Amino acid sequence: MKSVSLVLGSGGARGYAHIGVIEELEAQGYEIKSISGSSIGALIGALYACDKLENYKRWVKTLSKLDVLKLLDITFNSSGFIKGDKVFKNLDSLLGKRDIESLPLKFTAVATDITAKKEIWFQKGDLQTAIRASISIPTIVTPQKINGHFFVDGGVLNPLPVAPTISDMTDLTICVNLNADIPNPYKSKSKESFEKLSYFKIMQTSINLMQTALSRYKTAEYTPDITINIPMSIGDFYEFHKAKEFIAIGKEATKKALYEKFG
Repeated sequence: MKSVSLVLGSGGARGYAHIGVIEELEAQGYEIKSISGSSIGALIGALYACDKLENYKRWVKTLSKLDVLKLLDITFNSSGFIKGDKVFKNLDSLLGKRDIESLPLKFTAVATDITAKKEIWFQKGDLQTAIRASISIPTIVTPQKINGHFFVDGGVLNPLPVAPTISDMTDLTICVNLNADIPNPYKSKSKESFEKLSYFKIMQTSINLMQTALSRYKTAEYTPDITINIPMSIGDFYEFHKAKEFIAIGKEATKKALYEKFG
């Protein structure tokens, strides 16, 4: 059984593909010993480390567009228009209260400290606080305040955090890139077009371009053994009602990447 350091990238709802990746790796006999995640990657990694990923999967597979909208607690806060409290209430029931140090595997959640203007690795302390900091999308989800510093989405500076795994004593480092600028061979795709440039479309496209460029830089700096590429065109980062499709894509992309590496 080969041991794996798993790097789970940021990419909004496309992060459901991480679930499929994990399931396929385990099905093929790989042992995940370490997880480094940014944004949705940190969340999925934490759920896996807490042995709650199956519960989470069952929940998100039931979500419709209306259910997702009901989870959005709108605020008029100038720093973001979604507090995220409703979502975290659901996650609290899954994760409970625990520290990162108590997890059965090495875990890193990456966030961006906009006060100090630098990338931060959460490798100890309260797990919920770390996740909340890592997934706070700028201007959308209100930032997480910790000791006078404000934290936002880890993908702002590092959408594919390979570096925290460099010292791991594992057989393979496997990265999951949710922002791959490659052709989409899967059925799922965003139905929006550039003929109607909404606020969300402009913002999403800008974020995708930024994270695609940063992911290339990060994997060039720290080269993983395997990169599982998820085309960013499979869907938009806010399409959280597409869990079934994105999970299936994660499985297929993992099979493809492992076959290309090992035959």
